[in-house]
Amino acid sequence: MSAPTGVVAMCGALGDETRWQILTALSEGDASASALARRLPISRQAIAKHLAVLAEAGLVESIRVGREVHYQVMGAELSRTARRLEAIGVEWDRRLAAIKWIAEGLE
Repeated sequence: MSAPTGVVAMCGALGDETRWQILTALSEGDASASALARRLPISRQAIAKHLAVLAEAGLVESIRVGREVHYQVMGAELSRTARRLEAIGVEWDRRLAAIKWIAEGLE
């Protein structure tokens, strides 16, 4: 069984500490790349590149506010992925319990 492409892209996007910092900052409210650069020890250009990765993974979306482009976290997508990962964890727990039951029966 292969993972859905969206989950793979999302996990890849979340595998970077800088992108975690950006998501954390955006969880406090929408912001432009320039505003994020003032709050984080990262250049605006680097933030723009990270935002592109996050947007491609479906974790943030851009919104035009006047002349600026603001970004907001896509909480629904994060929640959907968390539920998928939780389902995988439940299935692994079920399998491990079955293995334990078999192993204890062999003793």
